[in-house]
Amino acid sequence: MEKEPASQTAALAESGTAGSTASAAGSTAPAADDGSANKLVRLLCLILLFSVMNVTMFNIALPDISRAFSLLPSEAGWVVTGYSIIYAVGSLTYGKLADNFPLRRLLTVGLLLFAGGSILGFLSQNYAMVLAARFIQSAGASSIPALATLIPIRLFAPESRGRVLGIIASAIAFASGVGPIVGGFVSGWLDWRFLFLLSVCPLATLPFLRKWLPREDLRPGRFDFLGAALLTGAMAAAMLAITRWNGLLLAAGAVLLALFVIRIRSSRHPFVQPGVFRNAGFRSGLAIGFLTFGSSFAVTFLTPIMLSAVSGASTAEIGLILFPAAMSAALLGRYGGRMADRKGSLPVIVSAFILLTAGMLALSTFSGHAVWIVSLCLIFCNVGVSFYQASMTKLLASTLPTEQTGVGMGIVTLTNFMSGAVTGAVVSKIVDGSEAGSPINPLALEGTSALFSNVYLGLGAVALLSLTLVYFVFVRPAKAAASATIGTGA
Repeated sequence: MEKEPASQTAALAESGTAGSTASAAGSTAPAADDGSANKLVRLLCLILLFSVMNVTMFNIALPDISRAFSLLPSEAGWVVTGYSIIYAVGSLTYGKLADNFPLRRLLTVGLLLFAGGSILGFLSQNYAMVLAARFIQSAGASSIPALATLIPIRLFAPESRGRVLGIIASAIAFASGVGPIVGGFVSGWLDWRFLFLLSVCPLATLPFLRKWLPREDLRPGRFDFLGAALLTGAMAAAMLAITRWNGLLLAAGAVLLALFVIRIRSSRHPFVQPGVFRNAGFRSGLAIGFLTFGSSFAVTFLTPIMLSAVSGASTAEIGLILFPAAMSAALLGRYGGRMADRKGSLPVIVSAFILLTAGMLALSTFSGHAVWIVSLCLIFCNVGVSFYQASMTKLLASTLPTEQTGVGMGIVTLTNFMSGAVTGAVVSKIVDGSEAGSPINPLALEGTSALFSNVYLGLGAVALLSLTLVYFVFVRPAKAAASATIGTGA
C-alpha cells in the first residue's frame, strides 16, 4: 500500500502537464530508433485491421454458416462467442507473457497461430473444424491488440506516446467499423470460407516485424499456468452466463474467480501481481473504462437493430450508414493522441466524454429520423471513444511501474471485452422483452423508435456518470496537487 501514492502522483503529473516524463511507466528510453519504430507502428495498424475485423466480420456470415451445417442460430453463434472469449483472455495472457518474454517472439507465435487457424478454417469440411479454426485464430489474433498497445509504451518516450496510441486507437476504430462491410461483401460475392483466407494476409508482415522490433532478453519469472487456467475459466463462465442469462454458470464463474484470487495471493509467481489492483488510480481507470466501453459497445450493438426495425435498412445499407463514423474516428483519433501529448490526458478524456454524451443524446433525439442524421450522430460517439482510448491508455500506463505495464494493459483489454459482453446481453434483453412505450426524451419521436430512444438516453446517463468519476478520481486531485505546488512555490 505504500507505493500507491507514488503511482497516483505519477498519474497526476502526466495528466496535468504536456510532455511530462515523470510517469512511473515511462522511465526507460525508447528501445528502437525513430525510423524503425514509426515503420513498426504503421505495420501494427495493418495487422490490427485484420485482427479486430475478425471480431465483427463473421457476424454477417452466421446465417450462411447455419445453413451450411444445418445449425440453430445459438449453435452457429459459437463462431463469434468462442472467438470473443479466447480473444479477451488471450489479450491478458500475452500482456502477462510480455513482462518476461521478448515482444518479437510473442508476435511471431501469435501471427503463426492466426494464419494456421485461418488456413484450417478455409479448408474446413464440418462445423467442428470451423470452431477449432476460430479458436486457434483467436489464440493468435489476441496477441496483436495486447502487444500493439504495449509497444508504444516501451518504444516511445512519454511525450510522444499519446500520438502513437492515437494512431493505434484510430486503426482499431476503423477496423471495427469496416469489419461488417468486409464480411458482407466477401460472404455475398464469394463464400464465407474466404473470410478465413483473408486472415492469412498478416503473415506476410512477419519478416518486417522481426526486423524492426528491438532485441530483448528474457526476464526472470515463471508463468503461472494454474492462475491463468482459473482466470480463463472464470471469465469464460462469466461471459457465457451473461450472454445466456444462466445463474449456474455465473455461480461457477464466481467460484473460479475466488480460487483465482486465493491463487495470486499465495503464489510466489502469480499470474497477476495483486499489487496491480492495490493501485487506486488503475482500479478507478478500469471501472471508468468498463462503463465507457460498455456504453459505446451498446451503441454499436443497438444501432443496426434500430436501423433495421425502424428504418427498414438492409444489411448492406446498415454497413454504409455506420461507415462514416468509423472513418471519422480513424481520421480524427490520432489528433486526440497528439492533444494528450501536448495538453495532458485529462483534458482529452473530458472532451471524449462530452462527445460521447452529445452523440448518445442526439441518437436518443433523432432515432427514427432520416438515416443520414443517425449517421452524423454516430460520428460523435465513435470519435469520442477513439479520443478516450488513446488518452486513458496513456494515463493508466503512467500509474503502473514498468514491470507491470504488460499485464496491466492486458487487464485493461480484458475489462473492455467483458464490458462489451455485459452490455450486449443487457441491451439485447431490454430490446427483446420491452414494448415500444413512450419516449422519455421530450424531443424524441413516438412509435417504434421510442424504445431505442430511451435506451440511448440511458447510455448517455452512463457516459455522464463516467465523466463524473473522472472528475472526482483524476481531475479534482490534479487541481489540488497543482494548487499545493503553487502554494509552496515549488
